[in-house]
Amino acid sequence: MDTSAVAASAKRKAYLNIVLPLFITSVIAYIDRVNIGYAALTMNKDLGFTAQMFGMGAGIFFAGYFLFEVPGALIAEKYSPRIWLARIMITWGAISGLMAFMHTSWQFYLIRFLLGAAEASLYPVIYATCIPRFFGAKDRARAIALLLTSLQVSAIIGGPLAGWVLGVPLYGFRGWQVLFLIEAIPAIVFGFIIVFWMADHPRSARWLTEEEKQFLTEQFEREVAAKGAVKRYSVLQALGDREVWKLALIYFLYITGFWGFNYWMPTVLKSMSGWSNFAIGGLLAIPMLISLLASAYNGHHSSKHNEKRWHGAIPLFIGAIGLGVGVFMHNPVIAFFFVILANIGTYAPMAVWWSYPTTFLSGAAAAGAIGMINSCGNLGGFVGPYLTGWIKTATGSFAGAYVYLACSLTAAGLLILTLRKQVPTDAVESKTSRTEAGTSKTVPIQR
Repeated sequence: MDTSAVAASAKRKAYLNIVLPLFITSVIAYIDRVNIGYAALTMNKDLGFTAQMFGMGAGIFFAGYFLFEVPGALIAEKYSPRIWLARIMITWGAISGLMAFMHTSWQFYLIRFLLGAAEASLYPVIYATCIPRFFGAKDRARAIALLLTSLQVSAIIGGPLAGWVLGVPLYGFRGWQVLFLIEAIPAIVFGFIIVFWMADHPRSARWLTEEEKQFLTEQFEREVAAKGAVKRYSVLQALGDREVWKLALIYFLYITGFWGFNYWMPTVLKSMSGWSNFAIGGLLAIPMLISLLASAYNGHHSSKHNEKRWHGAIPLFIGAIGLGVGVFMHNPVIAFFFVILANIGTYAPMAVWWSYPTTFLSGAAAAGAIGMINSCGNLGGFVGPYLTGWIKTATGSFAGAYVYLACSLTAAGLLILTLRKQVPTDAVESKTSRTEAGTSKTVPIQR
């Protein structure tokens, strides 16, 4: 059997049948998640929401996320990732559509909380279960980088669409209500499609040959064995590991800046420029496209050189400059340049970041730890938007809020550089010899 040919064929099929449906899922998820930022351009005035109220509603999404993240990730790992992803999509689509019918701030808070609860564990399931089962450690950052270009693609699609829909009332619904209704439908529809498209494990993938199933299964089992030879983590050990808690703190700081910037970006840019809603929706596609290219390159370069820390930290420092300096620019063209820097800095580290935990965790331990990292980190998704709105209400300016967000990104970047260097998994695997029966014997590696 030509192992290299089997590996190449299996990888191509995994990109088509795992990464592609997850990419589409992520596009839909992100459009549903950030449409609130565009809806705010008219919704806040229609409903009488202050900046602080909007910040609370935008951020409370992550409170629901926090509570249900770890249980959801463990359920998916134990049973069926694709069925759990389908459940997530169908419920969040239905709840997202309810946003069109809210009238009060408390309804806003409740629906946003339920939306977070419905979507909880989406990305931990992707990072800890779906991708590792089909992609080895060497290819994982590249696969996740390609997958997470979905964030910018969704903004490139969603920004102009939202800017246009806001000006198109339909059947008595205002533009922002139409936006929520239209963008809820794809989640529900694709939730049913993903059940039949994806596979839970290489062994059950109808689109793989027997040789390809064997290759991917053995690749995954060797990696799990290699990690176990260094240190075997139970779920509780993973949740109590110092490195895992450091990752949670870093992600909290990172996501504070990420969502503080993304939820408020359309509003801040409009206040600085005076441009129309349609113009803002269209123009924001430009920084998203640039950050998409930067993200893909960063993930590819990280995989090529097997380095994660600097590939995570440097973009965060760039994002801090974009936020901390750009908010003081009064010329809208110059301010827009710094929006581009902020986009690069907040999006480019994401794929590299999520490839790090699985360098030393696997299985239920990885699912539980990544769920905890994501849930604790996503508290920053509450803090960032809420504090941005609170500071704007208290001071009448976004300057102080953006400086705070910039400091948060800087601190995250500095802490990333303190993470321990991992023994390259491919190096570990090179010391693993397969027996004639197809099993593997792992030689412990001294750190």
